[in-house]
Formats: sequence, C-alpha cells, structure tokens
Amino acid sequence: MSWLGKWRNQYGSILDITDESHHKIVATFRTALGDSTFAGQDIAMIGAHQGDCIGMAGGGPTPVGDVLVTYTGLLREGKLQTLWYVVADSSSTAEEHAGGPQPKKVGWWRAVMTNADTFERIA
Repeated sequence: MSWLGKWRNQYGSILDITDESHHKIVATFRTALGDSTFAGQDIAMIGAHQGDCIGMAGGGPTPVGDVLVTYTGLLREGKLQTLWYVVADSSSTAEEHAGGPQPKKVGWWRAVMTNADTFERIA
C-alpha cells in the first residue's frame, strides 16, 4: 500500500504526500476553507505511518498567531479517516487598533479545536 499522492477531504482541502520512505511521511497541506487560519498557505507536514495507520503534524505563523495542526488516521476502504487537532497560540481581539484587530494569547481551554475529516485519493 502506498500513501504517495494527493488526497482531498470533504471540504476540498488537499493533503499531498510526497515521501513515505522508512515509515516517515513528508507532505504539504492546503486548506480549501477561506476562514481557516491557514488559508492561502501550504503547510509542511511530517509524520509516520505503520501499515494502515498514519499520523502527521505541521504548523506555522498566521495573521492571528502561531498554529499547529495534527492528523491521526486509519485507511479503510480506500479512504483516509482522520481525527485532527488544531492548537492556536492566539486569537484575534474584537477591539479595533490602528492596524485592525490584534492577536491576543489565549488560555488552554480556548486554544484547541478538534474534529474529523475523510480524505480520498485523487488522480
């Protein structure tokens, strides 16, 4: 089984796995969601795979602070079923400043989002 290639989730976001050697994963992720903190960026992802199991993480700076995303999943019936976590260091304040809303550090209880995505391989 090869992980190599492009995978698209139910929202149109693309995970492009370019290396799977030695049980390691090298990929990029590009969200299709305009309201994502990662909108417009290719996020470098690194991780591992073992059999039908896969996990990877990536992150970077965004307009509202540093953000990291992790995906953990399982291949079943040709689909990559994943759970994901996004950890955001900051959020945008509601107050207006000279340059617009400003990032503000958030507490742990507000820093994490989680959900599930299903990816399918595309040609």
